[in-house]
Amino acid sequence: MSNSPQKSASDNRICVGIVTGPHGLKGDVKLKSYTENPKDVAAFGPVTDKSGERQFDIRILSANQKGLVVELSGVRGREAAEAIRGTELYMVRDLLPELEEDEFYYSDLVGLVVEDINGAAIGTVSLVDNYGAGEIIEVDLKDGGTEMYPMSREVVPTIDLKNGRVVINPPAEIFADADHDKEEAE
Repeated sequence: MSNSPQKSASDNRICVGIVTGPHGLKGDVKLKSYTENPKDVAAFGPVTDKSGERQFDIRILSANQKGLVVELSGVRGREAAEAIRGTELYMVRDLLPELEEDEFYYSDLVGLVVEDINGAAIGTVSLVDNYGAGEIIEVDLKDGGTEMYPMSREVVPTIDLKNGRVVINPPAEIFADADHDKEEAE
C-alpha cells in the first residue's frame, strides 16, 4: 500500500508526497512522503507539481520519523522553499512498482462510495492518510460532515475497487460518541 491521499488531475499520476516547509537557508525542504518506504519518493525519477508544469529531481539529505529533508532541483534559497510549501508532488503511475492483487494506492480509494456492512450508503472517501498513530480513512458523510475511521481489517473489511466501493464496520466507540453528542444537544 502507498500512503498517497489524493488523485491527481490526471488519473495516470499518483501523489507521492507533499512539501511541508523549508529547512535551513539554502532551499532544502521538508517532505512528507506518501510511499510505503518514505525514501522511495526519490527512487523512480522526477516528480511534478499537481499541474504537471514544474518538474523536480529529488535528492534525499536526511530522514527521520517526521519525514525527509530533501533538495529539489530548481529550488534555491529559503524564500523559494517557503513559496512551494504545500506543493503536492506527483509521479506517473506507470513508473511505480506493479501492485499485488490485494494492494492498492490510497489515491485509488478517494471518491469511492462508502457503505456500512449492511450495504447502506454512508458517504464517499475523501482522504486516506497516516498522521503517525496509524492509517485513517476520512469519509464525507452523505448527510453532511465527515467521519474518520481507523484503517484496519476490522473497521474496513472490504475494499472493492472493481465495483467502486469501500465497506466500513464502524467501531462501537463512534456510535457511543454520536449518542453522547445527541444527549449534550438535548
